[in-house]
Amino acid sequence: MVQTPFTWRYGGNQVFLSGSFNGWSERIAMVLVEGSGTIFQRIIDLPPGCYQYKFLVDGTWRIDQHQICDQESNIVLVTETEFLSTAFSNADALQPSTSRVIPTIMPSVSPSSSGSHNEPLLRTSDAEMDALRRVLSMHLLSTTTYELIPISGKVIALDVEVNVEQAFHVMYDSGLMVVPLWDENNGQMTGMLTASDFILILLQLQRHRATFANAAFQAQTISSWKSCKLQYHRDIIGTTAPIHRRPLIHAGPDESLADVASKILQNNISAVPVIHSVNGSNPQLLHIVCLSRILKNICSHFQHHLGYLNILQQPVGYLPLGTWAVEFRRATVRPLLKLNPNDTLSSALTLLLEAQISSIPIVDHEGNFINIYSRGDVISLAHDDVYTAVQLNQTTVSQALELTGERGRNRYQTCTRFDSLYRVMELLSEPDVRRVIVFEASTLRVEGIITLSDVFRFFAT
Repeated sequence: MVQTPFTWRYGGNQVFLSGSFNGWSERIAMVLVEGSGTIFQRIIDLPPGCYQYKFLVDGTWRIDQHQICDQESNIVLVTETEFLSTAFSNADALQPSTSRVIPTIMPSVSPSSSGSHNEPLLRTSDAEMDALRRVLSMHLLSTTTYELIPISGKVIALDVEVNVEQAFHVMYDSGLMVVPLWDENNGQMTGMLTASDFILILLQLQRHRATFANAAFQAQTISSWKSCKLQYHRDIIGTTAPIHRRPLIHAGPDESLADVASKILQNNISAVPVIHSVNGSNPQLLHIVCLSRILKNICSHFQHHLGYLNILQQPVGYLPLGTWAVEFRRATVRPLLKLNPNDTLSSALTLLLEAQISSIPIVDHEGNFINIYSRGDVISLAHDDVYTAVQLNQTTVSQALELTGERGRNRYQTCTRFDSLYRVMELLSEPDVRRVIVFEASTLRVEGIITLSDVFRFFAT
């Protein structure tokens, strides 16, 4: 059992507590803290888990909006690591701890004789993770996609009969990595044009020693390109597995954020269009939702409750998320891929598709970080029509990155493995940021990379 404090800080004559821990059947009287005229508290022994509760203040049921809550009640996460003294001398003792608690499993950090760290992962209790996932799920299920739509703004869609070259320029000029496609003949949104499509286009043209200056290609529409895309993908990747064209993955304005995040993760896509229609007719494109916008909503909701969510305060280097260099992490699903600045653009683009990743760190001969090359960077080849003459097997990734200019400044953020999970979540929720590069604290050596998908999969598994 864990001694768990419940606190009401807003006064009243009589304050009672009730919750799911007692089946909502009992009203437990709370005691006014000595020296305070407004703060009531009660400590209850509870087994680890997630519980809902409310306060009955002078006959009216209330919830504390400054603590973790949903629309109906407050929520408390009780973990086995909690410890609370029964002696309180003042109101400050009732505040949740916001200090970073480093479990004893974490070793002191010192490189081994081989120069690697190989640090163990943090063993978080099942009850603690289940409680975190439950409170996140309750929030995401109670929040709709409509709440993410800005009051004002614009959203762009391209007709499928627009030629590919023109679409390339539209995406570059608008700073877009993905854009919905509209089929006028069917009166429907039919798909998405992405940076990955342009990677396939460039690689396919290279295979046939063609360029964008080819008149036949300049006339190719998005529709005709999409009809050949699956074969192009099979040719480039070399897979013999069947590849099927799937229908457009989209969301409605009334769908929960939990459903939207699930669609993005399950289909391995970067964003979904929010479409409103009545009985499937007259569809209206309202917004494009991506994981960063959902994560921003999560951070805003929980930013004042970190003292109750210990896992969010743990250092990312000891949690099972992200992709790590093998010398820094024993347990890793796959090794961290890296590029040399002199590697060809052709090899970088092919690797992005083959490994099904969104970006690759670029490092020098000592493993120190220089930059990244991401799928979205291919859009910068539209600058000054560079794509019409670029030779992928002769252009280096370093040369290609010179074209990104100011556009490339916000593609990533950095941290160390000692930064908290919540700090990384804040960085990933910034506009245009899709990944965080993890550095060694004393150098610029790349230890790992954490993406938006990594964080959401950590919450989901």
